[in-house]
Amino acid sequence: MNVNVNNADTPEAATTPALTGERADLLEALAKQRHFLSFTTRDLTDEQAGQRTTASELCLGGLVKHVTEAERSWADFIVHGPVAMPDFTAMTEADFARRTDGFRMLPGETLAGVLADYAEVARRTDELLATLPDLGADHALPKAPWNEPGVRWSARRVLMHVIAETAQHAGHADIIRESLDGAKSMG
Repeated sequence: MNVNVNNADTPEAATTPALTGERADLLEALAKQRHFLSFTTRDLTDEQAGQRTTASELCLGGLVKHVTEAERSWADFIVHGPVAMPDFTAMTEADFARRTDGFRMLPGETLAGVLADYAEVARRTDELLATLPDLGADHALPKAPWNEPGVRWSARRVLMHVIAETAQHAGHADIIRESLDGAKSMG
C-alpha cells in the first residue's frame, strides 16, 4: 500500500513523499498524534492558549511549544547524535529555568506562531525520516540522570519515543482544553 503520511486538509500537515511499510506506519501514527495535539487549540485566542486551567503549570500553547522543541531535538539527535542535545547532568538552575519557558506562552508569542513552528518541525522530521538511509542507525543517548549510561537508540526507537511523547501531551492538552471551555478532541 502506498501512503502519503499527511492529511493536506490539516494545518500541521507536512509534505513528504509517498511511503510504504514501516516508515509509512510510523509517520502516519505520528501525524495522527500531531493532529490531536494541534486540534485541541482550534478556535482559541492567544490569551486562552497561554491560560492554565488545571493544577498543572501547563497551558495549550506551552504544550505545543514543548512538543515542537522535543521533536526538533530528537530529529537533530538522529542526524548528529548526543552532541545535538545538552548534557543534562551539567545543567544549571538558569538552564532549567530557560527550559521551563518552553512549557508556557511568553509575552509576544502567538498561537499562530507556535503552530507554524510546529508545522515546520513536523515537515522537517517527516522529510528526514522519509529519506533516512537506515532506521536502525543508532547513537548513544545524551548524558542525563534518566538515561542509563551507554544506552543507544536507533532512529526507529527515537521516532517511537516522539510518537509516545506527542500522544501523552495530546492527552494532557485535551484535559486542559476541556477545563478551559468544555471542548474535547474526541467524544
